Amino acid sequence: MAVTLETPLARVLGPKTATSMAEQLSLHTVRDLLRHYPRRYARRGEQADLADVQVGDRVTVVAQVRSVTTRPMRNRRGSLTEVVVGDGSGRMKLVFFNHRHTKLAVNAWGMFAGTVGEYRGEKQFAHPDMHLLDGDNSDDDWARALIPIYPATKDVSSWVIQKSLKLLLGPQANLAGLVEDPLPEEIRTRHGILPLAAALLDIHRPTTMDDVERAAHRLKWDEALTLQLTLAARRRAAALEPGTARPRRPAGLLDAVDAALPFALTEGQRAVGEELAAELDRDQPMHRLLQGEVGSGKTVVALRAMAQVVDAGGQAALLAPTEVLAAQHARGIRELLGPLGRAGELDGDPSGTRVTLLTGSLKAAAKRQARAEVAEGRAGIVVGTHALLQEGVEFADLGLVVVDEQHRFGVEQRDALRAKGSRPPHVLVMTATPIPRTVAMTVYGDLEISTLRQLPSGRGGVSSSVVPVREKSNWLDRAWERLREEVAAGRQAYVVCPRIGDEADSPARADDEPDDVDGAPEEESRSDRRPPLAVLDVAEGLRSGSLAGLRLDVLHGRLTAEEKDARMRAFGAREIDVLVATTVVEVGVDVPNATVMVVMDADRFGVSQLHQLRGRVARGKHPGLCLLVTDAPSASPTGQRLAAVAATSDGFEMARLDLETRREGDILGAAQSGRRSGVRLLSLLADEELIAAARAEATALLETERGLADHPGLAAEVARLATDERADYLEKA
Repeated sequence: MAVTLETPLARVLGPKTATSMAEQLSLHTVRDLLRHYPRRYARRGEQADLADVQVGDRVTVVAQVRSVTTRPMRNRRGSLTEVVVGDGSGRMKLVFFNHRHTKLAVNAWGMFAGTVGEYRGEKQFAHPDMHLLDGDNSDDDWARALIPIYPATKDVSSWVIQKSLKLLLGPQANLAGLVEDPLPEEIRTRHGILPLAAALLDIHRPTTMDDVERAAHRLKWDEALTLQLTLAARRRAAALEPGTARPRRPAGLLDAVDAALPFALTEGQRAVGEELAAELDRDQPMHRLLQGEVGSGKTVVALRAMAQVVDAGGQAALLAPTEVLAAQHARGIRELLGPLGRAGELDGDPSGTRVTLLTGSLKAAAKRQARAEVAEGRAGIVVGTHALLQEGVEFADLGLVVVDEQHRFGVEQRDALRAKGSRPPHVLVMTATPIPRTVAMTVYGDLEISTLRQLPSGRGGVSSSVVPVREKSNWLDRAWERLREEVAAGRQAYVVCPRIGDEADSPARADDEPDDVDGAPEEESRSDRRPPLAVLDVAEGLRSGSLAGLRLDVLHGRLTAEEKDARMRAFGAREIDVLVATTVVEVGVDVPNATVMVVMDADRFGVSQLHQLRGRVARGKHPGLCLLVTDAPSASPTGQRLAAVAATSDGFEMARLDLETRREGDILGAAQSGRRSGVRLLSLLADEELIAAARAEATALLETERGLADHPGLAAEVARLATDERADYLEKA
């Protein structure tokens, strides 16, 4: 049988194994299996895995049998066999009920896979899957110096994957004939890169870790170059799109906005504003990412761009992730524009425009009126949530799409809004999470990037501290005292909790905002933890306890839009002292008088999310305080992560910490962790130089007269990634 990369695994491995691989690991073809790389390598007696495994993890370990004991069970019929295994760094117990494994003899080596449990303080596997490594000639994998351990599942173990790959990589296989190398030889020579066939052989069947390192370097090049070619092609395509120029017009809405601003623009805001103004003046649609520190004034920059588009006869749409934020944006823009934002009303200025809010919770009559204002062009500035994307929402002349907190929206949502323009509109996406250079090159490579680093003058600044309640319980009492002191001085405070409360609420979160992409690291999501603290429970406890006598209210996604808006208005009007909330306040909420934030269960939030939350305080002239309450030990990885967050307020330093502590799949989007997305080995933190070199090679290849025409293998890889449903994370524009 002639085998190719596209040969279904069922023809090579048989239907049973192939079906399990397809269903549980998304491995369908020979290509998929060859690109399913080991996640680590084991050496007999030279590893430190048992000491590191955590309860709740599903892992594969290589260990030696130290003892085997079988005894009758006390409370029921049958026997219990306990096997203690070790690997030189730690030990673990294997438990079998009514099942003796005669080959499990003392000194035998094996691979054991299962979910780590715990009994009386000792880690154990109950009925683990296992594969004994007896070193005979029939098992030449064990004779090798390194044993690859693969990402596996209950029904597709690491050793099943090993044996399957042996069929493709054994002595009779012609890997060089099977694999066509997509990388041009001149690129391989210039960067000292292995041929693809050699790299695949060394990644799956290495002799030394040097083999692994060289193979991984080559395979990372495949990933980086394919990504950069895809992004470069999209940049070129975007430059050829027919757009509509929206030039600046003197004495228009933009000049009125500048005159109405109650503060002077920072140098950074002016510089970025000029960049946007120049791009809006071109026929090609702008595709720009505006990143900036929390509180750096991105919204003002976006409003000035929207005003320029309105002056040129177009409409601007601002897409916000929550109704609270959308309502706040609309209210703030209306207040700033005054009569210029109420054209058509009795006290409106006829030379101005209308600011229209469109959200899902609007009553039917209000929704019809808002849609009519948008469709007829009377609304020059349209602010909304996902409701803007619905069928029936039509624009007269959509000229600019602004996406606030872009990471909250999926590809289809952004594309749906862009498609509402008769010609491709200009696009500005904003994020308050500063982006490291490697992420910018890899994820946002098809966007131009502007950065705001300078904060407006007069801001008080935020200091942060960790409150480790298990180790220093009295610190929490002091935290509430500190909050009361701020309220007594005329200030206000937030208390943030991970969930809402009540039995109907899920432990993770039940709010109106989209799911977070910024969860806490994987190590902290084990099932043996107590449920996260809830807004309703914490608020009730504070009312009758530590904060008794203060004006306290709650804010969460289960409230109606009217209730949420009313409570935010009341908080902004200083009618509420303490707002106990979920992360519905995470982005954009602007109450200058709020100076304290207490984050309960801070370890349940990711680094970027904590930075966003902290940015809600000290937005006025008074200094702010952020207290990160946790029961995690200070010496644990979680405690150290929180201490690092408290130690810096620099968003770019936080972004790097974010990369170090989170799975990179969350940074790139869910598809980064996908098995077919083309990214498995590339590390945004460790491979910055490689990514930059791949970007330069991709640009050079596409600038040649024939582009990829002379490199069909590379063209095929790009086409494969471009059509892969799991490559959506590339679509950030």
